[in-house]
This record gives sequence, C-alpha cells and structure tokens, in this order.
Amino acid sequence: MASDPPVPSRPSTARPLSEAAFRDLYRRLRCRAQDEGAEPRGALDRLTPDRVVAAAAEVRCGRTVSLAATVETQSTPDSPEPASHRMTAPTHREAGAPGLAFARDRFAMNVHSDVDSHLDALCHVIFDGELYGGVPSSAVTPDGAGVLTLDLVRDGIVGRGVLLDLPRLRGVPWLDPGDQVTAEDLVAAETAQETTVGPGDLLFVRVGHRVRRRTLGPWDVTRARAGLHPTAMDFLAERGVSVLGSDGNSDAAPSAVAEVGFPVHVLAVNAMGLHLLDWLDFEELVPVCEQQGRWHFLCVVAPLRLPAATGSPVNPIAVL
Repeated sequence: MASDPPVPSRPSTARPLSEAAFRDLYRRLRCRAQDEGAEPRGALDRLTPDRVVAAAAEVRCGRTVSLAATVETQSTPDSPEPASHRMTAPTHREAGAPGLAFARDRFAMNVHSDVDSHLDALCHVIFDGELYGGVPSSAVTPDGAGVLTLDLVRDGIVGRGVLLDLPRLRGVPWLDPGDQVTAEDLVAAETAQETTVGPGDLLFVRVGHRVRRRTLGPWDVTRARAGLHPTAMDFLAERGVSVLGSDGNSDAAPSAVAEVGFPVHVLAVNAMGLHLLDWLDFEELVPVCEQQGRWHFLCVVAPLRLPAATGSPVNPIAVL
C-alpha cells in the first residue's frame, strides 16, 4: 500500500478562499437556485422530459459502459470500514444434498465511504443547521430523513452525460492529490474535447483518481485528494447542470476554505440542490469516448429504493 502522498502546491489560479468569500459565494449560488424555483427536486427540475428524449436520440452504437467502481470489501487506507459481503447459504449439508437448494448472501456498507461509488441525496449535507432549501436539519433524525431523501430519485435519473477529462487536458495520467480544478479548467476541457455542457446535463469531471489508485495504491484521501475549487461551481450554475459526478468526491483536500472541510458538497447539495455522484470510475469510458470522437452520452442512474435514506450505492450506465 502506498504511503500518504505529498501535497503539491495549488495551481496559481486556484487560490484559497476566506470564510467570508466562501459565504458570499454560498449566498449567491443559493439565491440563484431559489430564484429559479428549483424545489423540491432541486436541480433535477431542469432535466425535463424533452431533454431526456433528446439525450436518448443521441445514442449511436448502443455500447453500454459502467461508471461505477467495484465495491471494496478489504480494509485500505481510504476504506478503513469496508463493505461486508458474506455467503449465508448453501451450507455444506445443503450443497451436497439431492434436490433443490439456493445460494444466498448478505451485503452491508457505509454508503458515504471514501472509495465506493454512491449518490448523495439532498438531505446529506447540513450547513448552518439547514438542509437544501432552508429545511431545518431536525428533519433528519436517528430514524431516518423525513424530506429531501433518496425517494426524490426513486424513478432514476436519465439524461445527457458529459465527461470533462482534466488529466487529458493537462497531458498527465492523473491530477495530483491536492490539485484543484477551476472554472477556467472546465471551459478549457470543453474546448479541447469539442463538447459543451448545457442545461439539465449530468456533468462528470475526471481527475484520474482511479488510475492513480491502481498504479500507486490506496492512500488516505481525507488528507489529500484532487477535486474542484469552490469557485468552479459558478460554471455549473451558469450552465444549468442537474447532477455532478467525479471519480473523486468533487471536493479537494486540503480544502480551499480552511473553515469548511467540504465546500463543494456544501455549494452543490446544500446551496444549489445538485445530487452528487462520488467515487465513480471513468477508466472504461474514456477509451470509448475517444474511439467515438464524442464526450457526451445517454446516462442512466438507478439508485436503490430506500425512502428515508441520505444516499445509495449506485452503478451509473453510459449509453453511447
């Protein structure tokens, strides 16, 4: 296993934010979301039936690609409490007996781990005692969440996915832990890939986390990981994005805001009403996009039916 990596200096355009500047950004993005009337489903309201139909019409070859990583069941530096999977049947007696028997198993996981692919519901992020839309945090109790739960996406999320590949833009295999992606980086990736992010899109930002992890081994991502700079959320607001996903968890570490550990989560989920897809895997998708010469695709996201939950393991499927 790899030791904790050194944290490189941030790019010159990705400056640390003071708490006051972050709160100004938070208020501005929250007001914008409120002005657009994006409640109660948040930014998913932009994903209209017409946009789903248009996304489906762009399917060319029918190739399907998973955007999820394999669930981890071994303890690693980035997954000290891994998912558990064990067989409950057949017993030795059942396996060798004549007649019918069934193989059965049991699975359990920490949904919001730092390694497994999952979706964050709108009730996941509490900031200043409130959930998205100003809902009091008391709506989330030890018995489950009462509002803004996974039930909002019980019918799935289907729309136009767009992958922006930042390591490809910079000519490197991955972004180093601690690196932060700016709005300017996202625009440059659009230009380089000859694609455009638009209203209702599911935006996927590749930082190369998975290929680095496979090459160098797991590390403590709570201390160092590549992600978006908080000001990059202006790009998402301007383009009217509905969902944000990454092969990291969208937040960089160390945080650009010393007083807020997960500023992108706060802005995306709590201020803007964006469902997040964390710890995805784009390494099978990238070569297909390169072969097809396009970086957009139909994307189908089907969370579990867990009505009072704050998130779900998920296996998004790109259809090209």
